[in-house]
Amino acid sequence: MSRTLTLETAARRGSLIPLSTRLARALIRGLPLILVAAGWQIAPSVGLISPEALPPLSAVATAWWGLLMDGSLASNGVSSLWEVTAGLGLSIVVGIGAGVLMAWYAPVDAIVSPLMKSLYPMPKSALIPVMILWFGLGAGSKIASIFAGCLLPVVLSSYNGARGVDQSLVWSAMGLGASRRRVLWEVVIPGALPEIMAGIRNALAISFILMVAAEFLVGQNGLGYLISFLGDGGVYDAMFAGVLTVAAFGFFADRVYLLLMQRMLRWRE
Repeated sequence: MSRTLTLETAARRGSLIPLSTRLARALIRGLPLILVAAGWQIAPSVGLISPEALPPLSAVATAWWGLLMDGSLASNGVSSLWEVTAGLGLSIVVGIGAGVLMAWYAPVDAIVSPLMKSLYPMPKSALIPVMILWFGLGAGSKIASIFAGCLLPVVLSSYNGARGVDQSLVWSAMGLGASRRRVLWEVVIPGALPEIMAGIRNALAISFILMVAAEFLVGQNGLGYLISFLGDGGVYDAMFAGVLTVAAFGFFADRVYLLLMQRMLRWRE
C-alpha cells in the first residue's frame, strides 16, 4: 500500500513540473543533434568540406522529400522493414528456445554450446555471401543473413539469463512439488527475461546493419540497395537522405523497444 502511494506521489510530482522546465530538459537532450545538424549545414556551405563529399543538410532534406514523393522511400523502406522483422523475429524465437534449453538441459548444452562458441567470433557480415549462395538473390538470402547474425546474441543472452536465475527460487519451487517444465516456464524464463530482452536489443541494432550490408550485395530492392544505387550514380544528397532514413528507422525501433521493455519488466519493480 505504501509503495503504491509512493509511486502515485512521484507520478503527480512529475506531472507538476513546469512546461518551461520540461522544454529546457528536452532542448538539453537534443542539443548534440542540433549542433551536428548546424555543423553539417555550415561546413559545406562555407567551403570547410567539399559539398560533393558532404552535401549541405538542406540539400539532403530536399532530396529526401523528393524520394518520399516519388515513392522510392516507401517501396524500399517497406521491403527493408519486412526483411528485418522476419529475420529478427525468427532469431528471437529460435534463439530464446535454444539458449534456455542449453541452460536447463545439460545434453543440449553439450551439443549446441561448442557450435555457438565457435561461430560467435565470426564477423556477422561474412555470412552474407554464404546465404546468397544457398538462398539466391531474393529476399530469402537477406532474411537468412539477418537471422544468422542476430541469432547468437539472443542465444547467449537467453543462456546467461537462464543460468543466472537465483537457484534458491528453483529449489523452492521444486520443493513445493512443481515439475521441471513448470519451473522452467514460471520461474526460469521470467527470471531470465531482463537478460533476454537486453540481448534482443543488441540483435535489433545488428539487424539493421546486416539489412543494409545484405542489400548492398544482393541489389534488387530495399534501403541498402537504394543507397548503393544513388551513390554509384553520384547523387550524393539523395544517398545521404537514404542513410538518414535507415538511421531514423533504427533509432525509432530502439525507442519503441525500450518502451516495450519497460512495460514488460514493470512487474519487477
